[in-house]
This record gives sequence, C-alpha cells and structure tokens, in this order.
Amino acid sequence: MKSPLISLLLAGSLVAPVWADRASTEPIQPIEPHEVTEPEKVELGKKLFFEPRLSASGFISCNSCHNLSRGGSDNLPTSIGHNWQEGPINSPTVLNSSMSVAQFWDGRAADLREQAGGPIANPMEMAFSHLLTIDVLQSIPEYRQMFADIYGTEKIDIDQVTDAIAAFEETLVTPNSRFDQWLKGDDDALTANELAGYETFKSIGCTACHNGPAAGGTSFQRMGVVEPYVTDNPAEGRVAITGEDADRFNFKVPTLRNVELTYPYFHDGAYWELEKVVDVMARLQLGRKLSDEDINNMTAFLKTLTGDQPDFILPNLPPSTNDTPRPRPFD
Repeated sequence: MKSPLISLLLAGSLVAPVWADRASTEPIQPIEPHEVTEPEKVELGKKLFFEPRLSASGFISCNSCHNLSRGGSDNLPTSIGHNWQEGPINSPTVLNSSMSVAQFWDGRAADLREQAGGPIANPMEMAFSHLLTIDVLQSIPEYRQMFADIYGTEKIDIDQVTDAIAAFEETLVTPNSRFDQWLKGDDDALTANELAGYETFKSIGCTACHNGPAAGGTSFQRMGVVEPYVTDNPAEGRVAITGEDADRFNFKVPTLRNVELTYPYFHDGAYWELEKVVDVMARLQLGRKLSDEDINNMTAFLKTLTGDQPDFILPNLPPSTNDTPRPRPFD
C-alpha cells in the first residue's frame, strides 16, 4: 500500500514548482547582498572613496569617476581628470566590480586593492602620489585614529589605504533586480517582452560571455569577432599587459548589471543608446542581424538587471590641519 506522501507525489501534488531550480540552472545567477564583517574598515573606506584630498587638486575623488548616484560610473565617453585632461578610456562601473576576474578594461590590476592605488598616482587622473597621500592622511588626527584602531599602528601606509577602499567597494553590490526576483521564483517579475528578450539573449549566444551573478566580468574577449570594431580610441586592450599579439583588442567583458545606468557604452564610450549596443554586439560578436522586435525585447530584458543601488549616509570628512599639504588645482 502506498503511503499518502507517495500517492501525492505520484499525483503531482507535491512536484516541485517549475521555478524551484531556476536560480541554479540559468546562466545568470542572482546577486546576494554583501555581508559586512568589518564595519569600521568599510566606514574608513567610504570616507577615502569620497575624499578629494587624495588628489593633487583637492577636487577629484574615487566618486568623481565612479559616481554612486549614477550607476557607479560618470556617464562620459572617457573620464575627465586633473587639469581637465580627458582620459583614454571609458570609466567602468564600480558596482559589483568585486565579482570581476580583474580590474580595468585590460585587467592590469588583479583585484580592487591593486586598482584603488592606480588612479591616485596617475598624472591624468588624480595626479597625486602615494607618498603625498600618506602625508595628507597622517596630518589629520581623525584619520590617524581610525587607521590605528583598524590596523593597529599609527603609521599609515598605502596598502592600508587601498585595503580600506576595497573593503568599501566590496559592499557595492546591487541585489534584488526584477530579474533576480524572477530567478528566485516570482513569475510576475518580468513581462512577456522581457522574457522573450532573455530567451533571445540566450539563444543567440550572449551568455557565452555574459554569465554568472554579474552577467559578465569573468573573462577577456576580442571586440569584433565577426566584423571589426571601428574606433578612433587608441586602447588596444589586454595586449598592453601580456605583450601577446593574440590579446590585441581583447577587453574584459563588462558586467551587464545596471547597464541601463552606465551609458555610454564600450571601452571607447562611443554608443549612448542601449538598443544600438544590442544591434552592434549581435552583428560584431555573433554574426546575427536582429529584428527591431528582438532588439527592443533584449533591451527591455537588460533593463531588468538594474538592482538596488547603494544606499547609505554620505560620510562627513574630517577637517584639514595646518600641517595638511595644500591642494594644487593647476600644475
């Protein structure tokens, strides 16, 4: 005699719902909230992320190019740095950047800690030096105390600075997008057009590069596989790091999370409209000419990847002292 449970299973009453394994079987997985284990370090990193005195001009901070009110980017084709110099490449979003295989378009920084030190000393960006950064922070009693409490020493060094900034940046994840809600079983989270766009996204091969929780960021790929990508931008991608000609025009695949917020697109910031980006990528990377309906549906799907944006109280930065090096707005 069958038990009541077995009878119910055979009748289909207790069969797992269709979406039960959706989050684990789809090529894009949900983003989970970041668990903060060192709140004091994160708070210090937040102050440093917004601290313009880490630049020669006293005007530029990490947030200048990675504006947390604008999707973690600056919405410019290429960023503006010290003395209004125009940078050579588009500023990628800092949101969900902890999920990337490496940092920068060419992957020259292995992690967020290594990345955080680069713009400070870059003459086209913050145009400071690591030594002067330490001089500024050492001259401010509140910073000295925070570093001492967290790192156990009164002597600040650049590794502590970048470690704290990275700890804050690791919290900048964006869970709870409508797509995440759908992945977790809410069948009403996406419209029919958005679901159709996702099916096209998968069927034509976009998920080969745009997969995982960040929907990208985990590999380097050539820009222009089927057709060449025409640009005036001088960046040549990964070859600048490896010296291997096979890496010429290979760039880190960007995350598609919050992509509707991070225009303009591509390493050169050449395209502002997401619909055009869908068309270009389908043709250049996959050899596919999409219909207007497919383009519109895929664009609608991509907009469902916008998650909860960082939400916190802006830090109050401590005042300078008579010993704090003065800014040099124009060199």
